[in-house]
Amino acid sequence: MNPAIGYLGWIIIGALAGWIGSKLMGTDARQGALANIVIGIVGAFVGGFVTQRFFGDNLGNNGLLASFGVALLGSCIVIFIWKVLSRARA
Repeated sequence: MNPAIGYLGWIIIGALAGWIGSKLMGTDARQGALANIVIGIVGAFVGGFVTQRFFGDNLGNNGLLASFGVALLGSCIVIFIWKVLSRARA
């Protein structure tokens, strides 16, 4: 498989997870498409770390739907932390 296709898939899943996470967390109106992609990709790493710590295995290795769920969980965590930090600065 071409690595560029794999990276494109990560970006698409990250963007989707970031967008849905922003909808769930009520921050969609303040974020743009680029922020959704970044939050989704960072969220995928955070979600992978969290699920590995709690479940002992990376759930994201169990298929596309599990990978998306892990990325969505991580996106929500990243948005929550971002909201807490932005409130603390205000």
